[in-house]
Amino acid sequence: MSKKFQASVHHRDDVGFVKLSGVIDEDNELADLTDSIPGSMVVIDLGEVERINSCGVRDWVNWLSALEAKGAGIVLVECSPAIVAQINLVNNFTGNGSVKSFYVPYFCPECDEEKVLLCEAGEMGPPPHEPPVCRCNGCDLVMDFDDMPDSYFAFLSNQKKVAKPEAVQSILDEFGSGTGEPSRIRSRVGANATGNISSSALPSVPSLPSISGSGTGVGSRPGTLAGVEQTNPGMHDVAAVAKSQGKNDSLVFVLVVLVAAIGVLGFLVFSG
Repeated sequence: MSKKFQASVHHRDDVGFVKLSGVIDEDNELADLTDSIPGSMVVIDLGEVERINSCGVRDWVNWLSALEAKGAGIVLVECSPAIVAQINLVNNFTGNGSVKSFYVPYFCPECDEEKVLLCEAGEMGPPPHEPPVCRCNGCDLVMDFDDMPDSYFAFLSNQKKVAKPEAVQSILDEFGSGTGEPSRIRSRVGANATGNISSSALPSVPSLPSISGSGTGVGSRPGTLAGVEQTNPGMHDVAAVAKSQGKNDSLVFVLVVLVAAIGVLGFLVFSG
């Protein structure tokens, strides 16, 4: 199996558990997993998926269709920000399945730290959805939500209820990386199956770019616009523009005076 794509499959009774990690691209090998996943329900852990490209999205949708054709219900858990972005962009990304839990990204401008908070979809309440309050481990200040609420939480408006929640939670307790807590925070650099920090990075993938101003508020970072550094003109630039404008005005004045003088001289010559 590709080093950048990893998958593990477990099952208990009629519920299967699949944990995916790394990159889902054209080398994903998802189709090879289909026959090894038994059960009438499949729980897919996506917490360590770093990114997914267009080829990966195509294969992912086809793979879910193949699982559903076998009669399996789909439940997605611990969806990373990269997965949430695709859920919001691709209509059939979840197939006929549902999202049980997902990670919400945060940023601390004081410590320059990023975190993701695991949230239960069923506990987000009705729209408009707002990110839960998350405090920085370093300075204990409230962290900024690192996206736009309307776009990041858009998928919750069409969210389906999780079927057989007791069976899903049971297999998560046995094979998942959960601690049994409904919400937990971890470094955005990712965590392995035991919850320890690893080198695999969770992506910073907003579903829509955010515009930042003074560096405060939702999704804001000083001097950035959609991840691109912005610069403001300095005072010397303003002065240079003013100076250039002054020169242009002076030139126009001289030309007007010159034309007027030629007109007066011509009049005197012909009138004499």
